[in-house]
Amino acid sequence: MSDPLSPTTLTPRQILDELNKYIIGQDEAKRSVAVALRNRWRRLQVPEAIRDEISPKNIIMIGPTGVGKTEIARRIARLTGAPFVKVEASKFTEVGYVGRDVESIIRDLVEVGVAMARNACVENVAEKARMLAEDRLLEILVPSVNPGGEEGESATREKFRQKLKDGKLDDKTVEIDVAETSKGPVVEFMPVSGMDSMDFNMKDILSSILPKRYKKRKLPIPEALELLQQEEAEKLIDMEEVTRVAVRHVEQNGIVFLDEIDKIAGRGSAHGPDISREGVQRDILPIVEGSTVNTKHGPVRTDHVLFIAAGAFHVSKPSDLIPELQGRFPIRVELKALTKADFVRILTEPENALIKQYVELIKTEGVELEFSPASIEEVAEIASLVNGRDENIGARRLHTILEKTLEELNFEAPGLVGQKVEITPQYIRDRLGDVLKDQDLSRFIL
Repeated sequence: MSDPLSPTTLTPRQILDELNKYIIGQDEAKRSVAVALRNRWRRLQVPEAIRDEISPKNIIMIGPTGVGKTEIARRIARLTGAPFVKVEASKFTEVGYVGRDVESIIRDLVEVGVAMARNACVENVAEKARMLAEDRLLEILVPSVNPGGEEGESATREKFRQKLKDGKLDDKTVEIDVAETSKGPVVEFMPVSGMDSMDFNMKDILSSILPKRYKKRKLPIPEALELLQQEEAEKLIDMEEVTRVAVRHVEQNGIVFLDEIDKIAGRGSAHGPDISREGVQRDILPIVEGSTVNTKHGPVRTDHVLFIAAGAFHVSKPSDLIPELQGRFPIRVELKALTKADFVRILTEPENALIKQYVELIKTEGVELEFSPASIEEVAEIASLVNGRDENIGARRLHTILEKTLEELNFEAPGLVGQKVEITPQYIRDRLGDVLKDQDLSRFIL
């Protein structure tokens, strides 16, 4: 199979331009991740003797919720095609406690990498798998019954093949043998520290021992063809090669987003929860420093996995992390709280802007939705007001306000086919006025 391993060749400027299509503001953070990604490409260009000595420049993003930390990490993963996992640091427990151990982060990352490599391989063999699936389907539609008349039989099959490609058989059904998924009792294993993948390994062993069972199903021809193509693709894929490529892809290009890193930053207490939090930090340290994690796909080294940590750090600060872990995150960027002007831009400028989303959703009902510029300013003003008065949840507040504003319209839209609805500042105030006046009610609804 072709090796999908290659870091993005985009320049930092090009990466920044791509991020700007979806994320408003926060230029410092976007520039930092753009440089971190470019450094991966640079590392592979240096002489091999020094290549392994260059470690990734891990990043801590500091800022309140809803300002774009997670979105930046998610977008760069999509942009680069890198294996990516997002985990909440607070969900992990120190070794010796019941719960997930930190090495499961890398195991999850490997699973993502294997899925990506497998999908790439399926695409590579799609054409051949399609031909083989067509042959199997034609064998059912035009079975071999006359060994002496192969020429006529072949001509008949080719006619059927053309009909199949032209969609002239789409309204027909065919009976095929389909692999049956196991419906037996599922055995669950209590997670043990360092053995999160034990249940997966047991399932793999059992599935390799038990023979596959098939059952006959009557399906429309397009659906049958798709199932047969999937089966043929599976036969053509070399899973050992897929795994080899996936592990290498993870080791060189993997990205781990550690959210809520501030929740494990407590220090200074000799007893209680601070002990556990510091223990989690010490458990995370080896995989960030570079270690080998055993997975069901073999050992995986984490030396060149990029770690991006994020946290609000309201009651703690990065310096509350243990010194060894701090040293492994050399780049620190602060994301700014969003202003009313930012909200206006978020509503309208990105390719996935919220206003565009709502307009397209309502259009499916045959209703034209239009926001006046003043109404967009009104939504931004309300978001700033409520964020300042209650908990500041950043751009997430815009979703809540728009949902409440359009609640009635969303319900009545199927009965308004062909109509145009204009959202004005007065329309918004009529639907949010009482909620905004009552601060206690606002705290619960907005």
